[in-house]
Amino acid sequence: MTFLALQPLSAALLPAALVLDQRCFGGLWTLDGYRRELESPNSELLVLIRETEGRRQEAGEAEAVGEDEETEVRPELKTQNLKNPTPHASPLLGLGCYWAVLEEAHITMLAIDPTHQRQGLGQALLYALMASAHARGLERATLEVRISNQSALSLYQKFDFCEAGRRRRYYPDNGEDALVLWRGGLQRPEFAERLKVWQQQVCDRLCTPGWQLAVSGDRFKLNSQCLRD
Repeated sequence: MTFLALQPLSAALLPAALVLDQRCFGGLWTLDGYRRELESPNSELLVLIRETEGRRQEAGEAEAVGEDEETEVRPELKTQNLKNPTPHASPLLGLGCYWAVLEEAHITMLAIDPTHQRQGLGQALLYALMASAHARGLERATLEVRISNQSALSLYQKFDFCEAGRRRRYYPDNGEDALVLWRGGLQRPEFAERLKVWQQQVCDRLCTPGWQLAVSGDRFKLNSQCLRD
C-alpha cells in the first residue's frame, strides 16, 4: 500500500530535498540555503513523501523516540550545483515553498519529481501552500514562472492566478522572460469556499493514480475523503 504524506520540511529531510532540487532544477538551492529557509519564521516549506504503510509506522516510532533531537523560482538564490544524484534514491516527491512578506505569500518553489509528474501531486502541493497562506492570514499570493512552462501556467490558472506583469530575461540559464502571476482575496469569504472546491478536486485527482493521502496536522483542511480504503 502506498501513501502520500503531506508535511512540513524537517532537518532530517534536507538530504532528500537536495536530491529533488537537483532532479528538478539542477541544484537551485544549497544545503545552507535550505537550512536558512528552515530557520526563517517567514518561510513555509512543505513536502510530499511516498510512504508504504510499514514506513509510516517506522517514521511514527522514530519521531516519538527522537522528537527532542535537532535534526520554479528565484534564480538569484542559486549559489552552486551539486553532482547529479542517483534517480529514485529519495522518497521525497514534491517540495513547495513560499515567503510571507507583509501580507503576501511569494511562492518561490514548486517542484515535483519528474518521474511522478502529471499525477496530481503539483495540484495537491499548490493547494496546501494556498491553504497555509490563508490560515496564516495573508492577503495575496504571487510567483514567477517561465513563459514557456505551459503545464505550470495551466496549473496556476486552475487556482485563479492572473498575469500581473513580466520580468525580462529573468532566468539566467537561457535569458527567458518570467511571467509574474498574482492571486488576491485570500481572506475573503469566497476564497474559503474556493478552498473547499480545490480540496475536492485534489482528492479526486489523487485517487485516479491510486495515491492515499496522509496529512500531518489539520492546517491543510484535507479530510478523510482523500484517503482510500
